[in-house]
Amino acid sequence: TGIGKCVAMDLARRNARTILACRSRERGQAAVEEIRAATGNPAVVLRLLDTSSLASVRAFASAVLREESRLDVLVNNAGVTGLPFAITSEGLEQTFATNYLGPFLLTNLLLG
Repeated sequence: TGIGKCVAMDLARRNARTILACRSRERGQAAVEEIRAATGNPAVVLRLLDTSSLASVRAFASAVLREESRLDVLVNNAGVTGLPFAITSEGLEQTFATNYLGPFLLTNLLLG
């Protein structure tokens, strides 16, 4: 939704292979279908990613590196605010993990 969806739509309009990294399979698939329909670009795909989970970040990065021949642009757009204090299963504060640690790890894992 929001800025991330707009960026994905623009990339897809430019005929880019576009990977939507989403926490929710249902919402992510709906966005994929909407973007494909609006742009005519069939190369829009969904991959599940929860940036609050470092295990999820590692699995996502591993799959991208294994399945994709190249990665030209990475848009780190995940973020939360106003959540009640919570600790992730990995012992990290949830907002900090989602907004900073997850995207930082993802970027570093995907660097060539």
